[in-house]
Amino acid sequence: MFAVGVVSALVASALFNIGIALQGIEARAAPRSQSLRPSLVGTLLRRPRWFFGLVLGIVGIGPQVLALSTAPFVVVQTVLAAGLLLLLVLGVRVFGESVGLAEIVGVLAIICGVALVSWGAPSHSETHRGGVEVILVVAGLSVVGLFPFVVKGSSFDTGMGVIIASGCGFGATNVATKLMSDDVGLRHWPSAAAWGVVGLSMGIAATVTGMTAFQRRSATTVVPVSTAVQTFLPILLEPLFLREQWGSARFGGAPIAAGVLLALVGSLLVSRSRLVSDLAGQRTGR
Repeated sequence: MFAVGVVSALVASALFNIGIALQGIEARAAPRSQSLRPSLVGTLLRRPRWFFGLVLGIVGIGPQVLALSTAPFVVVQTVLAAGLLLLLVLGVRVFGESVGLAEIVGVLAIICGVALVSWGAPSHSETHRGGVEVILVVAGLSVVGLFPFVVKGSSFDTGMGVIIASGCGFGATNVATKLMSDDVGLRHWPSAAAWGVVGLSMGIAATVTGMTAFQRRSATTVVPVSTAVQTFLPILLEPLFLREQWGSARFGGAPIAAGVLLALVGSLLVSRSRLVSDLAGQRTGR
């Protein structure tokens, strides 16, 4: 089942990353006057390429839920970074350019990071902490994710702010999806439904801030920062909302820590690559 979880996470990651690339291209061509407005999504929904990217993201939730129910959270989150490799391959094919040293190092770092985390992780035996702790983690990520809507038009309304907000919003969605997956497994249907609503709501908010981010900043900034925040911040917060059985982890969890760090560095290198950022919409914005 662990292998099923890893493969499912890889499928989900591929769908998420291709989807966001298609959406980013269209977002940069949308009117800036619609930034941080629900009408931005309404406009983009009428564009077939953006809509197809949205569909890919929605379809990706299925394998993500399966992955979270069969593999440890830290493994699933780290594997999600591997989808950037598919974007890099597509970027090479689309633009016909060779991969540089930074991209090669990034690829190797992601592959080694995922391998280390998967090898060192304990069995899938994590449990939720108390309700207050779990709610505080999701609420904290959600507050940051919704912050740009509160300060819209003020001096606090910045390009980097919406990027971080988007990452935190998707991070809240990932955590809520994990909690929903566990509650479904335990047949706690009311709790599962509640986490599903939270995840969906924050996913919509994160989509709006993410599309706004593509309008305001270059993809070479949006993609790496958003990817790092939504993928790796939940891993850092994991001890606050999950209880892992670390006794079965290899070498006291050292391979996991090293693997997460390697995957983070690799993600930043790959996502800052012009081949990846161009695919996510940079050329459209020129």
